[in-house]
Amino acid sequence: MTIRRSYFNCRLRWGILIATFLTLSIVSAQSLAAQQTLARVPAEDSRNIDIPNTNTHLPLPEFTSLEAWELRKTFLRNQILISAGLLPMPDKAPLQAQIFGKIEEKDYTIEKVLIETLPGFYLGGNLYRPRNGRTKHPGILNPQGHWPYGRLENEPLYSGPSFGISLARQGYVVFAYDMVGYTDTIQLPHRFGSPEQRLWSFGPLGLQLWDSIRSLDFLASLDDVDGSRLGIAGASGGGTQTFLLAAVDDRIQFASPVNMVSAIMQGGDLCENAPGLRIETSNVEIAAMFAPKPMLLVSATGDWTHNVPLEEYPAIKRIYDLYGKGDQVDVAQIDQVHNFNGLSREAVYRFLAKTNPGLSEVKELTEHDVSIPMIQEMSVLSNRTLPANARDLEGVFRLWQDMAHAQNSQIRDSTFLRDRLRRTLSVEIPRKVIAELDGQSIVLSRPTRKDRVPGIWIPGAGKVAIVVDANGSGAARKSEAFSRLRKEGRPILLIDVFQTGAAKAPRVGDNPKGVSRRLATDAEEEDRADAAAGDPKFLTFNVSDDAARVQDLVTAIVYASQGNRGVELYGSEDAALWCIFAASVSSVQVSLHTDSVPNLTKDSDYVEHFNVPGILRAGGLTAAERLVSTE
Repeated sequence: MTIRRSYFNCRLRWGILIATFLTLSIVSAQSLAAQQTLARVPAEDSRNIDIPNTNTHLPLPEFTSLEAWELRKTFLRNQILISAGLLPMPDKAPLQAQIFGKIEEKDYTIEKVLIETLPGFYLGGNLYRPRNGRTKHPGILNPQGHWPYGRLENEPLYSGPSFGISLARQGYVVFAYDMVGYTDTIQLPHRFGSPEQRLWSFGPLGLQLWDSIRSLDFLASLDDVDGSRLGIAGASGGGTQTFLLAAVDDRIQFASPVNMVSAIMQGGDLCENAPGLRIETSNVEIAAMFAPKPMLLVSATGDWTHNVPLEEYPAIKRIYDLYGKGDQVDVAQIDQVHNFNGLSREAVYRFLAKTNPGLSEVKELTEHDVSIPMIQEMSVLSNRTLPANARDLEGVFRLWQDMAHAQNSQIRDSTFLRDRLRRTLSVEIPRKVIAELDGQSIVLSRPTRKDRVPGIWIPGAGKVAIVVDANGSGAARKSEAFSRLRKEGRPILLIDVFQTGAAKAPRVGDNPKGVSRRLATDAEEEDRADAAAGDPKFLTFNVSDDAARVQDLVTAIVYASQGNRGVELYGSEDAALWCIFAASVSSVQVSLHTDSVPNLTKDSDYVEHFNVPGILRAGGLTAAERLVSTE
């Protein structure tokens, strides 16, 4: 297959950078060697020695201008949505809300709620409403944490009903809802995400974030809720949902993530760790995306939020200060283990009273005389069954795939497709590529990333030809393409992309056990390697091997294209896939030559030949080939 594509718009955004590619000097052996003086290629590839995980102490966000932060904020919002499988958003079908089983008290009511967030998928919860005679009230979402009884847990360290009842007494309408796999939301287990499901960005984090969005739709639709005053507060895993929803849904006006925002622990459950979510970011930066709206960070002395007053809170406040709104973020710390206890809840009540002045009497900001109904009285499925159209895990997964297929078939915007594919692959278009040349040996690197791409450089005349083989540059040198190009006297760059040929190296995980390992390319071996390293959430923080290989090809394309003479890219079998995807997201002119391209007809084919989370949600090989064929 030979496809030629030229992409004229070289103005790209990556993170906070907007780079315009400039034409440079003609590529030659001399110009390649001359760049050795610009920077040094690292001795080791950072992707093998700097492997963050959920317990890595991650850097805090640092920005000196509001413009730079706003660019970063936009980038992060899309990163969250892509990792969740929600870009673009699924169509919103009617919620078919069922509200029933009212418990009536003197100053509040509690009702059972069942809403259909996706066709055939049902979310359970409780609605707490004040009886104060007002027609409109602020609305608050309360996502649950990982406690055994979920939203209905009622223990000293966590009481969901106490929170809902107390807020209703204060004048708020509260919707408390389940995590997937808890209490009344039991069609799916809480933990799921096979290699095939990851290809579609189908996992508990994305489904729960979608449930939060639909819960906000439900709350805003109620006649007694003021749609301009919507907030969210949740603890632990519910704290993760709090700052994720606050980051992506502009309707949230005030938020309090409780005992979750931390630079030293990012969330221990799969529902908090979608692949791609925290590549080069952290919960601290995601929480800061809510600036400049009012936010309270609640922390505890006895869990991973113990540093918040002195470390995470000041970093987030500096983001707020860029807006001149440093007074809109605050911190409270409770001397307790991980919790959402009475003192933590009361800190949230005081914050909400400050944010919504005149709503609550001071006496209601302290919990008192709270009578908790029996679980059976509040459970949606007590003496009740799910509707007949309720789907199981496989059924919801098929629905997710069908929705993605329908959306992808309708997208005509090549810029959107390319940007989504580039972000799914976590590919950066480097502004500068450095090299070290020693005879025919060459090593390329992105100086800001400290990676290494070794290979062989053979000078010549005409367009630079990049030849890649799944077994490395040594195998590429034996290919027919290389022989023909060599006879033509062409300049040739043979590269060992990530974990192939001379680039094979051990990967040392940054994990509590300090286990060394090499990430396997096979999905099953990958899972075993993750478990051996004590971190089953490797892909939340690190790209897959195949995504890294596409990055190395893009790096090589940028380097070889200096002089604006164009690049030819050659690959076969699995390397052909790397070439196609690299060409599809490249910003420079590429002539693509591939053969023996694997036939990717089933999800398992992708797992075997091009295992990248989210790749099928982003259109897969069909989208890539469409992009490389666009002039």
